[in-house]
Amino acid sequence: MKELFKLSYSKIKEGLGKGDFSSVDLVNSYYDRIDESQPKIKAFLETNREKATNQAKISDERRRSGKTISEFDGIPVATKDNICVSGEITSCCSKILENFRSPYDATVISRLKDKGFVFLPRTNMDEFAMGSSTENSAFQTTTNPFDTTRIPGGSSGGSAAAVSAGMVPIALGSDTGGSIRQPASLCGIWGLKPTYGRISRYGLVAYASSLDQIGPFSNDIQGVVDLFSVLNGRDEKDQTTVTGKSFSSTNVKPKSWKGVKVGVMPTNKASDWSPSVLKKYEDMKKNLEKEGAILKELDFSVFSYSIPIYYLIATAECSSNLSRFDGIRYGLRVEGSSGKLEDLYVESRSKGFGDEVKRRILLGTFSLSSGYYDAYYGKAQKARVMIRKQYDSFFKEVDVILQPTSPTTAFKIGEKTKDPIQMYLADVLTTSVNLAGVPAISCPAGIDENGLPIGMQLTTSHFEEESLLSFASSLAQLPDTTITLPSKIQ
Repeated sequence: MKELFKLSYSKIKEGLGKGDFSSVDLVNSYYDRIDESQPKIKAFLETNREKATNQAKISDERRRSGKTISEFDGIPVATKDNICVSGEITSCCSKILENFRSPYDATVISRLKDKGFVFLPRTNMDEFAMGSSTENSAFQTTTNPFDTTRIPGGSSGGSAAAVSAGMVPIALGSDTGGSIRQPASLCGIWGLKPTYGRISRYGLVAYASSLDQIGPFSNDIQGVVDLFSVLNGRDEKDQTTVTGKSFSSTNVKPKSWKGVKVGVMPTNKASDWSPSVLKKYEDMKKNLEKEGAILKELDFSVFSYSIPIYYLIATAECSSNLSRFDGIRYGLRVEGSSGKLEDLYVESRSKGFGDEVKRRILLGTFSLSSGYYDAYYGKAQKARVMIRKQYDSFFKEVDVILQPTSPTTAFKIGEKTKDPIQMYLADVLTTSVNLAGVPAISCPAGIDENGLPIGMQLTTSHFEEESLLSFASSLAQLPDTTITLPSKIQ
C-alpha cells in the first residue's frame, strides 16, 4: 500500500470503487510522499495530515455503510491558495493576506465537498496569480519535479508540481493567461482552461475578472474529465457563468483523426522556440497526417499582439481588484507613523505587496488614468475583439488547433526574474485563449534530450469541451507522447 501515490487517477478511482484499498490508505500514501518530497519541491504551503485523514475516515465509513455519495468519494484533491475554503487560510501567497481565513467556500469547493473529495493542503503560487514561475510567491519557490533547479511554471506551479511529483493525483488551479496550461506543460501533466463562464469564479480571489478561470490538473486525462464534469455549470453566485452546451463525461473518448481538420502554426517565425519544442511539434504534425488528419496552416499574425493586449487589460483589472486590500477592511494593517489614513494605506500596501504585484498595479493604474484610458485600456479592449473574431474565423475552417503550450521547456530558477518582459513572453502561446474566452488543454507530449517535459496545447471553439477532451484523449495515443512522472525526486 505504500506506493499508491504512483497510481494514475483512473486506477485510484477504480481501486477505491472495488475496495482494493481505502481512502485512509490513499491519503497516508500521499502524505508519506509529501513528507519525502515537500522539502525539495515546496508545492504545499502547509501540511495538515490529521484533517485530511479524518475526512478520509469519514469517506471510508460511508463506503462501509453503503452510503457512498459519489464515485469520487474519498479521492484526494489539492487546491490553489487563491480559492477560498471555509475556515482555512487563503493568502494568495501574499504577505497582505498571510493570516486571512476565508469565511465561506468557493463554489468549486462546495461542489467537490458534495461529491466527497478529500482535501489536501493549499498549494503554492505566484502572488495573486501574477507570474509564470512561482518565484513571485511571498513564502517559497516551488521547484520542478523533473529537475529541482528549474521552475515548475506559474502561477499555478504549486498545484502542477504536486500532481507531477505524485503528492496528489488531481488539483485545482486558476488560469488568467496560461497559469494552468503552462505549468502543466512544464511538469508533464494534463491541465485544462475551460471556456470562460463554464466554471464559477465565486470564491476565487480575483486577479483579472474578465480573464480568470478555474480549471483542473491531473496525472491522466480522466482526472481532467471528471473534475470538469463536477465543477462546470451555472452558479447563481456568479453572474458570468453560463449554461452553455451540456457536457457528458461518457461522451469523452478517443476517436479517429481521419478527416479531422487540425489548424497548425507556421514555424518559420518560431525563432523564440527551443529546438526540442520545435522538433516535437513537427513530429506531432507528421504523426497526425499519418493518422489521416488534414492539417491547415493558419495565419497567427494577429496573435502577435496578444501579449501587449493581455497585459494592458489584466493589469488594469488587477489595479481595480486589488484596491480592496488597503489595510482597513481585512488583511495586513501597518499603522502609518503620521497617523494619517493615507499613510496607513501606503504602508500597508507597500509592505503587503511584492514587487511584481506592485509593478502590475502601477501599470494598470496608469492605463486607467485620465487622459490615457482611451489610448491604452480602451484600445486594448477593442483589439481583444479582434482576437476573438480571429478564433471565430479559424473554427469555421478547422475542428481543433494544435500548438506548443510553451515555447521552451522549464527554465532555471532565477533565470528570468531580473527581466520581466522575458518572463511575460513565457505566456506568448497561451494568452490569446484567455482573451477570446475559448477552451484549451495542455497535453503531455514527451520529453526532450534533457529529460524535461514538453506539452502541446489543443484549442476548440466556445463550449466544445467534449470535443476538446476527446481530441486530447486521441492525442495521447500518438507515438512518443507518454511521460513517466518522477518516482524519485533528485
